[in-house]
Amino acid sequence: MDHMRYPIGIQTFSKIIKGGYTYVDKTAYIKELLSQGQFIFLSRPRRFGKSLLLSTLEAYFEGYRDLFKGLAVDSMDLDWTPSPVLRFDFNAENFSLENGLECLLKRLLREYEEKYGISGVEDTIAGRFSQLIRKATETTGRNVVILVDEYDKPLLDIEENKELFEKNQRILKSFFGNLKSMDRYIRFAFITGVARFSKVSIFSDLNNLKDISMENTYADICGWTEDELVGRFRSGIMSLAEEREEGFEATLAALRDYYDGYLFTPKGSRLYNPFSVLNALDSRTIKPYWFETGTPTFLARWVRNNGIDPREINGVEATYDELVSVGFDELDPVPLMFQTGYLTIWNYDAESDLYELRFPNREVEIGFFKHLLRWYAPLTSTRGSGLEFTAFKKDLAKGEIGSFMERLATLLKDLPGEDHCESTYRAVTYLLTVLCGVPAVAEHHGYKGRSDIEVCTGRFVYVFEFKYNRSVAEAMTQIEDRDYAGRYAKDPRKVYLIAANYDERKEKRGLQYEIAEYSRQ
Repeated sequence: MDHMRYPIGIQTFSKIIKGGYTYVDKTAYIKELLSQGQFIFLSRPRRFGKSLLLSTLEAYFEGYRDLFKGLAVDSMDLDWTPSPVLRFDFNAENFSLENGLECLLKRLLREYEEKYGISGVEDTIAGRFSQLIRKATETTGRNVVILVDEYDKPLLDIEENKELFEKNQRILKSFFGNLKSMDRYIRFAFITGVARFSKVSIFSDLNNLKDISMENTYADICGWTEDELVGRFRSGIMSLAEEREEGFEATLAALRDYYDGYLFTPKGSRLYNPFSVLNALDSRTIKPYWFETGTPTFLARWVRNNGIDPREINGVEATYDELVSVGFDELDPVPLMFQTGYLTIWNYDAESDLYELRFPNREVEIGFFKHLLRWYAPLTSTRGSGLEFTAFKKDLAKGEIGSFMERLATLLKDLPGEDHCESTYRAVTYLLTVLCGVPAVAEHHGYKGRSDIEVCTGRFVYVFEFKYNRSVAEAMTQIEDRDYAGRYAKDPRKVYLIAANYDERKEKRGLQYEIAEYSRQ
């Protein structure tokens, strides 16, 4: 029986330690951080442990050494003298309100002003922040520590509202611009967020800010390695294995497939998402957890509206400069997809200095594609509609490709908008097949050309070729002449060739298709 206490949703270090919750020790990084400099920035995805890291730093700087008994930092030669800590948490506020950011900052500043007996304050938020830093130092005789959690949430939450976005950008720029001029009063400053908006100049006045997001030393500072997972949660994994009626290794492999895979530097470790793992062990069910906590509406919209082929997302390449630079005025969503955790480093080629990016795991891939599909097609979950997702999945599993194509024809007929092309219909089909939980390969390179989509189930293989305003015969001829199915010649599974053409001309409008069984002779 599993008697572990899982700190689901608990981001306060003292509560985890005092409450007897299982804690993965990351305190060894405190000494390393103190040696790095005065102003530090870390980018990591949401719900990946940044808030807990800040709470751990807060407890250290406030001198609560008893909380660290038995942890790595307890045996290190460090200064435990308490410092005044100013923490600004942007997690909980509703920034869609016109003055949401201003109200939050004013409230937090007022609380600290009362704590340090400050009256007759400055008129502006920036002025009040400067005064607070100076007065807190003078009152305590110790330089202040500034901790900022999810600084970019006031931007990410309202990216569609250009006017409010620019307003919040100006407020943040003014707010953080104080730090450099007040550095003689500051012991340490640590800022976290999902993305570094280098192109909106929030940190332009803080040119001594050290970004550790892609440094090998801090690759594993948030998230869990497999050694950490197994070392701290073995009994929980065993309980999950019993629930799933399978062995420990099989369950660990399932956890790895669904929640592991994040890599933030080429020399780092593959990391598990803590939030998802904790929920899976606690509920004894492997399913999406992290993705359901926030829908990446703007990312899905960027991919759809900018004509990016979903088949090309997995395996996309980028330079270092592209990965660390984010701006909403650009058409390329890849940098932000990397920083928000929807893509991760899969491979790095030092010679070309190119990073290959892929979805880190099944949870992210399925979640993102499911959300993206809604921007293409009005797929419903209503039973009996003929378009429910499970129906497509059953068709592929049972080899009922004719039924699959009939459903697809109905779905494509109702696509919203008018500006469609061949890539639109390929994208919808590819998204559907991936969401059916079967391996789908886009544009497999054969010796005579590239097929559009190849899908493999346990008993069947499907080779698709799509045309637009042309003909089914042309598509089938291409499949056969270029021998797209040739690599399955010795495969025991039944192989189907699917030639499809979507015709927008009024007299023929709709999806026409032909299905043929591959002959190995």
